[in-house]
Parts: sequence; C-alpha cells; structure tokens
Amino acid sequence: MSPRTDTWPVREIRLGPSDVVIERGHGGVIYARSPNPLGPYPEKLTDRLDFWAAQTPDATFLAQRGPGGEWRRLTYAEAHRQGRRIGQALLNRGLSAERPIAILSGNDLEHALVGLGAMYAGLPYAPISPAYSLVSSDFVKLRHIIQLLTPGLVFAARGKQFARAIQAMIPNDAELVVTEDPLPGATLFADLASATPGPELDAAQAKVTGDTIVKILFTSGSTGMPKGVINTHRMWSSNQEMARAILAFIADEPPVLVDWLPWNHTFAGNADMGLVLYNGGSLYIDDGKPTPGHFEQTVRNLKEIAPTIHFNVPKGFEALAEALRRDRDLRTNFFSRLKLMYYAGAGLSQHVWDELESISVETCGEKILMLAGLGSTETAPHALFADREQASQAGHVGVPAPGVELKLVPSAEKLEARLRGPNITPGYWRQPELTAAAFDEEGFYKLGDALRFVDEAAPRKGFIFDGRVAEDFKLSTGTWVSVGPLRARFLTHFAPYVQDLAIAGRDRDYIAALVFPDLNACRRACPDSIAGAPAEEVLGSIAIQTLFEALLKEFAKTSTGSSNRIRSIILLDRPPSIDAHEITDKGSLNQRAVLQHRADLVEELYSGSHRAIRL
Repeated sequence: MSPRTDTWPVREIRLGPSDVVIERGHGGVIYARSPNPLGPYPEKLTDRLDFWAAQTPDATFLAQRGPGGEWRRLTYAEAHRQGRRIGQALLNRGLSAERPIAILSGNDLEHALVGLGAMYAGLPYAPISPAYSLVSSDFVKLRHIIQLLTPGLVFAARGKQFARAIQAMIPNDAELVVTEDPLPGATLFADLASATPGPELDAAQAKVTGDTIVKILFTSGSTGMPKGVINTHRMWSSNQEMARAILAFIADEPPVLVDWLPWNHTFAGNADMGLVLYNGGSLYIDDGKPTPGHFEQTVRNLKEIAPTIHFNVPKGFEALAEALRRDRDLRTNFFSRLKLMYYAGAGLSQHVWDELESISVETCGEKILMLAGLGSTETAPHALFADREQASQAGHVGVPAPGVELKLVPSAEKLEARLRGPNITPGYWRQPELTAAAFDEEGFYKLGDALRFVDEAAPRKGFIFDGRVAEDFKLSTGTWVSVGPLRARFLTHFAPYVQDLAIAGRDRDYIAALVFPDLNACRRACPDSIAGAPAEEVLGSIAIQTLFEALLKEFAKTSTGSSNRIRSIILLDRPPSIDAHEITDKGSLNQRAVLQHRADLVEELYSGSHRAIRL
C-alpha cells in the first residue's frame, strides 16, 4: 500500500521570492505583476557560452549516446570553438535573415552546433518538427514552413532518412548539409565545421543586439498552419533570468538534465536548453520518448545519469511513474539528487502527481517538489511560475515572474490572460496580419488561456489554469461549457484507461466526447482471450464497453449540471493524425481539428449509433 504523503517533508531547495501586486482597471480588467524587479541579463545568450567556455572549459555542456552506447560529450570549450567555426562558415555562404537556416532533424550534437553557429553569425535559424518530414505523408505543413522561411541552408542529420522530404520540398538554391548518408550534392557537416573564424565573425557578432532574431519557432498549428514565432536574443536571455529569479537553486549548482523533449518546441529548445547554457549545466540528450518501444531508452539513461531537474510533458510523467514503480534501481538513481520535477505542455492528472509523490516518499523518505507554470512559444516560454505553496495540486500556475505583466480581461464567464514584458515576441515571421491580431491596444500579447484566482481575497495563492478561451462553447440552452477543466476531470476519473478526448456540444442539447483510449491499459482490463486482439475488437468487447459505461455513470454522479456532464462517448480505435492536424508532434490534442476531421462520428454521438456509450 502506498504511504500517505501529506505529512512527509519536501526535499529542501532554494527558491526566489514569489509574490504578486494586483491593480484593478476599468471594465473589470485586472493587472498583476511581481513586486520584485528583474535582474540584469546579457544582451545575447552567446555571452553565456563565452563565459562558461572560459570559466569551466572542460565541463560537459551536451552529451549524446554514440552508436556503441557510449556518451559523446561536448564540453563548453569545444562548443565555443566549433560554434564559432560554423558561424564563420555560415557567413562565408552569404546567408541572411531573408535566407536563414532550417533544421529538419531532431536533437543531436550537430543540431546544437549549427544553432550556436547561427547565433554567433547573427543569423536566424528555424528548428522544424521532424514529424513534418518523416511522419507526414503530404508535407503540407513542411511546404508551408519552407515557403515562409525561404532558407538558404538546410541541415538534416541523415540525408537518406530525410530524402523524401528534401527532394519534394527543399528549394534547389538552398544548400543541403548532412552529418551522414549524404545525398548527391550535399555538404558534410564536418566540412561546415572546418572553417577558420576571422574578423568577419567578430564584426557580425558585434552587431548582434537584444532585438536580433536568434530563432524562428513554428507553433504546432493548433488553429491552422504553423506560425513562425520570432524569438529574439532579449526574449531568451530575459526569460532565463526570470527562471533563475524563481528557481534560485540553479545558481548554487549547475543543473543536470536528461531530456528527450524536442528542440523545435519552446519548452525544450528555449526553457531547457537555455537553463543549461545560462547556468553552466549539462544536458544529456535522451534518445527515448514516452511511447512503446522507445521509453526503454529513457529508463536506461535515467538509471545511468541522475538528473537534478526533470522536465517533461504529462504523458512522459505518466510513463515514468509506471517505470519507477516497477524498477527499484531506476527510482533509486532518479531520486538520488533530484531537486525538482516540472511539467508543461498540458495538464498533469492528479493521480500521476500523487503517484510520483508516493514513490519518492517510499524511495527517499521525502517528496520532490513538482512545479508548473504558464507560458507559450510567444513568451520564450516562461511567464508565470508556481512556488512551493502555490503548487499544491495539478493546474496551479502561480504568479507572474519578475519583469512580466499579466492582464486579465473578462471574456464571457472567464478571465482571458494577456502578457507583456521583455520575453514577449515582437510577432510572427512574415505574417504582419497575425502579428497585429495577437496584441491588444496596450501592447499585451493575447495568450488565449483563461485563468482564475485560487482565492481572490488572497492573490498571493496565485492562479489556476481555466482552459483555452477558444475551446469553450455554449450548449443550445445558452449554458457555457468550460472545456479545459472538464477535460481534466474526465482524464482523472477515467485514468488509466484514457489518453485524451475531444469534447463536443457546441449548439447541441448536451455534451458528448470522442475518446482516445489507452489501448495498453484497456488490454490489461480484458480477458486473456481478447487482450491480444486488434484494437477495434478490444474496444468493442463487452469487458471494455461495460467498464466505460460504469465509469461514465460514476462520472455523471460527480457532475453538477449540464455544463459538466458528458452524456455520450465513442471510443476511437484510430489514433490522432498529424496530417489532419489532430495532434501536434509534442503530443497535445487539437480539439477543433479532431471534431472537424471526424464530423461523422460527432454526428453518431447525437444519433442512435450503437458505437456510442450513453448514460
């Protein structure tokens, strides 16, 4: 039996002050900010690499497993030296902001060095989701991105692996650089890294300011085609100082991360990579991910390298909790020097949070602090942080970081969050109409999320995520449905049998949902004679239909009215499609796209279809 954790101590770490000042404006508008000023930060993040290359030249900056399983390590001195060489090579090619660098492949040492080279040369680079090249069958998103970028140089780790996308999408006048398996005419990475830095590089670096574009990060296209979010040096540097102001312990000891999260996303590419570079830490590139057949690599890495901070998305923490429970050696090493767990990307189910606390207490006699916050690609990404007291349960996002102003605007029955600060993007690459629509009359970026006070009489307790404003809808009765909180309740109640769901009901009489089951959990709930059958047969079995019908009835008993009662569900045997924009490569579900792409099933939710499980 798992121990109760409410009386156990939390492992001590040093956090910065976290408080909030509230001001009331006209029309119910609320302004919130930290009373603590933001500390000084460098104009460009390459200043931090210069610093650590001089102070700790032999310390591991990045590491990745080689073909034989050994760790290939890149020290700060080596990263500095090779980054400058690549920067010179990029300048030699006459690249510019109009013809930047595009990176098609995922996390590896060469990817990182190309990015550093671009930073030293003062050139923008764009890490693009590998799924757009390797998973997509029509290349619609990749085509859109390449046409928007007009890159002058494209990097892919393995030429032949990306051959189909390269041959279909990459312009003839763009140079192709690969690490191995070159296609005809491609340049090898080793040749790119052989240039000798000269005065041109120093001159280019001297021109870099806080306003210089460091990278263009493409959002996952949750509401359409991906948008190129401009990230400047000021955004990245100021955001890392914000993180350090709250997570003060990272200044006491260089952080160690074992991280699989993709660098084409702001969570890993800005928050995690930036945390390591800003504070002289080490990032071990995890070649696993939280999917069947791949998470074993993550377990192997975490049994060998003990992190001091563990960042992950909720799906990653779910897989980790299961593995920790099974493997004593894994949990002993994982918790040995861990100071903090931090989730982002989606809401973490409370049962996963509780399970991780329980395992940590069993393993080391104390809880490891779990934190979250709020932000986006446009905020670099940190904007709000929860502290020790504010992080009492999943969904708490804390208060604004120093330097960030939060504006809450009444919208329907919610408070829409808007943000302003040095970490906010100046806009979207070559899409001025989207840029104009993203900011209000006071220059606040419209985040699109809703927040509510934990306790409006005690603002110090912070805010709770209250869903995406665009996802909420009205039933035909005029009753508002708040999708985010309802989704979180459903996932908690149906755990571990559900991965995600798309909630329907706009202008309908009641709420219904298309449910993506956790097929492995469902198989475990079936008789042995059915467990190994195809997905459609498993989900249609009496065992699973009866299980979900019982859970749906129990869920209805916890509902208070039509705004949070789901009356009909269909279990989906086809996973979300990236080509149909149903899912981002980060793993979050695009509610609108699922409902549109599967409109026939939505109709079945409200008809007499035998596939629907009903109250």
